[in-house]
Amino acid sequence: MILRWQRTLWASIAAGWMLIAVSYTFNYFYYSHHYVEIFSTPPTFLQMLVWEIPYWILWAALAPVVFEITRRFPLERESWIRNAAIHVAACLVLTIGHRFVYLALCRMLFVDAYRNIPTLVDLYRSDLLFNLPTGFMSYATFLLAGNIHTVVLKASRLEAQLAKAELQALKSQLQPHFLFNTLNSISALQLTDLDAANRMTARLGDFLRLTLESSGTIEVPLRREIEFLQSYLEIERVRFQDRLTVQIDVDAEVLDIPVPNLILQPIVENALRHGIGSRIGPGRIAISANRRDDRLRIEVRDNGKGLNTAGANGKERVGIANTKARLRQCYGDAQRFEMIDAPEGGVIVTLEMAGSRI
Repeated sequence: MILRWQRTLWASIAAGWMLIAVSYTFNYFYYSHHYVEIFSTPPTFLQMLVWEIPYWILWAALAPVVFEITRRFPLERESWIRNAAIHVAACLVLTIGHRFVYLALCRMLFVDAYRNIPTLVDLYRSDLLFNLPTGFMSYATFLLAGNIHTVVLKASRLEAQLAKAELQALKSQLQPHFLFNTLNSISALQLTDLDAANRMTARLGDFLRLTLESSGTIEVPLRREIEFLQSYLEIERVRFQDRLTVQIDVDAEVLDIPVPNLILQPIVENALRHGIGSRIGPGRIAISANRRDDRLRIEVRDNGKGLNTAGANGKERVGIANTKARLRQCYGDAQRFEMIDAPEGGVIVTLEMAGSRI
């Protein structure tokens, strides 16, 4: 988005200075009778255009220089006096330097117009300081545009850093919550099935290794998220044993789409602990992912007791609330989270995400 904004800025600058060149041309052409002393006859519009365009093209070429100076010495509250002095000096140097180059071009393009001025040095002596206010205006315009760009860029970076920090904080909340539940299960299994407790401990180690490898990563490809989920489900299969059946159906075309890291694990954990965990019979979880128009759609179904009988007591679980918050932070309004009772029993959780990479 920032790159597109920069291209728009440069295009606007080029168009703006060309418009200024043409407007000055019309102005000088209208008052061309004042140039009788220079031209033997009033200049044509084309002659005036050739006269004016180099002036403004040279200033357009100086734009990157002014922007770089503005980037290094922005007019900020903490150092505005020192930086303002630097800009005054830079404005004088660039404006006079511009006049040096422009007058040399004019002498090359209009030899007859300067027949009364023998040398380029004589031309500098007579016209070097002419029209400096227009040069000051040009520098000030670039300074203003550059300073606005710097402020917008800093604000965008700060917003991105804050969003990343918030997402990382939300993600970090999942780990203690997940670890507490898993360690609690291991503790309970040690009293009834020591082998199962050992297997769950080993699976937990594998899962933590995967999560540590992506530590600090906000987004991962969907295929990587499915790997995380399968590693987590291996832990839960130890606890549920033959009572848990998992079906994963993900279209190949969406496997490389980036999604928030560990976005599915708390949803599946919620289904297992508050839906299937309270059932006596076999539990089933079905996970599917596909593309719907320009949106990624992920669905998690379970055959648990449903929302009304799962014992939520009107309170949103930590993992679900966290998932909603992360989706809002990543996609804003271009996302949807829905959690409803399935007609055949259980719960259906639907996630939809839209973006340029989907």
